[in-house]
Amino acid sequence: MNEEYDRLASRLSAIEERNARVEAEKAWETSYFRTSVIAAIIYIVAAVVLFSVGGQNPWLNALIPAIGYILSMQSLPVIKKHWIARFRKNRK
Repeated sequence: MNEEYDRLASRLSAIEERNARVEAEKAWETSYFRTSVIAAIIYIVAAVVLFSVGGQNPWLNALIPAIGYILSMQSLPVIKKHWIARFRKNRK
């Protein structure tokens, strides 16, 4: 009986560790910090590319893809909710 209890306790502990990891990863995926870092990287890369090809106002024009990324990230939760609702409805 003790052996079974130890096995169940071990499994429960592993599940709790996994849940904590999944929660942390989900928090990272939805964090404003992550979105900001990616937008900054997009801005820098776009500015460098525009500057290197001789584009006009590369530092200003590089805002376009960065802002586009931020807007798309803000709209994804709404689109995701709609998609999930349709998916569940079609599975019934």
